[in-house]
Amino acid sequence: MQPIIFFGKEFNINPVAFSLGNAKVHWYGLIILAGFLLNYFLVKYRLRSTLKSDASKGKDPEKADYTFGINFDDCVDYIIGALIIGFLSARAYFVLFNLEYYLTYPSEILKIWHGGIAIYGGILGAAVYAIIFCKKKKINFWNFADLLVPYLACAQSIGRWGNFVNQEAYGGVTTLPWKMGIYDSNINAYTYVHPTFLYESICTMAIFFILLKVSKKRKFKGQILYLYAILYGTARAVIEGLRTDSLMLANFRISQVLSVIFVIIFGITYFYASRRRVKGEENS
Repeated sequence: MQPIIFFGKEFNINPVAFSLGNAKVHWYGLIILAGFLLNYFLVKYRLRSTLKSDASKGKDPEKADYTFGINFDDCVDYIIGALIIGFLSARAYFVLFNLEYYLTYPSEILKIWHGGIAIYGGILGAAVYAIIFCKKKKINFWNFADLLVPYLACAQSIGRWGNFVNQEAYGGVTTLPWKMGIYDSNINAYTYVHPTFLYESICTMAIFFILLKVSKKRKFKGQILYLYAILYGTARAVIEGLRTDSLMLANFRISQVLSVIFVIIFGITYFYASRRRVKGEENS
């Protein structure tokens, strides 16, 4: 793989970090693992430190404002399952919208190391699993989602750097100072493009901090989930418009359409949930 030019510097990164016999361990996987481990400890710190603080003040741990009554063991059980379900659904989503190619080359479906996962597929799969998990564990879904969704944004921010290593998820040609140079074998030269992976990484990290701040003064159940969908949907709709590798359905960018739909649905839901809370306070 050719070097990447980024901020005027040359980076020559092999997508394969190391090999274990015939098995190759890719940087992309290690970066996703790093994101998982970081968020594992962030969730653990939030729950353990908050519950300890509340206990010292004589508060009921099950009613802690910042933990929403969720315990750490349930979070760990869910995250482990969600990683597997999310990965499989992200792959299935990608295959579904490239079905013509995979029907022609069915052996490629399992060759994930050749690339091909879609974040929206992973999010949708993890969301369905969360609903089933909460029902089985008798956990309030809205509290559970509000607790964990900020860390989804953080994991997305970290995971996007796997795209940098793989030289993928970039945009069209640009002359901006932060342009990224991708070697184009057709012209035997570098083409400078939008580093859209970087845009999304910055946006999702900003969303992470915004959601954490709002979490401390949550007004109603589901608020953090709704806000995530609105903020991420808005950012993704704009960024997706710059990309050159979007999954398409007819002439529409699938992720862009989904993003707009999410912004509209969750924007309306957020508005009415806020109205109900205000009316409840006025009638109390």
